Amino acid sequence: MKKADFILIGAVAVVVAILILCLYVFNSGSGDFVQIEVDGVVTDTLPLSEDTVREIKTDNGTNTLVISDGSAVMTQADCPDGICANHKPINKTGESIICLPHKVVVTVMNDKSNDNDIDAVA
Repeated sequence: MKKADFILIGAVAVVVAILILCLYVFNSGSGDFVQIEVDGVVTDTLPLSEDTVREIKTDNGTNTLVISDGSAVMTQADCPDGICANHKPINKTGESIICLPHKVVVTVMNDKSNDNDIDAVA
């Protein structure tokens, strides 16, 4: 490899590191509540500040969502793969736990989230 190849690799590595740092810094805010969607319909909104256990019953099965210490985690799911039950706890705005077999999506939101906000595309 030539000297120019090392310079190019180094420059790309620096750009990637800066992008990752920016994503971490701008997405580090903890959320205020979780929004539960079943088959694309919002069924519940729960604050992360209150410890609670919620069973999410769907036509396809049941999931158990536990909120404690400002984080939400899916502790049980009777779906065949159980991937959602192995997901790490979520507490940052925009993080999600998704159970595809049951069509359940749990997303962390904050009070500043609003459907009327201008998105990145606009």
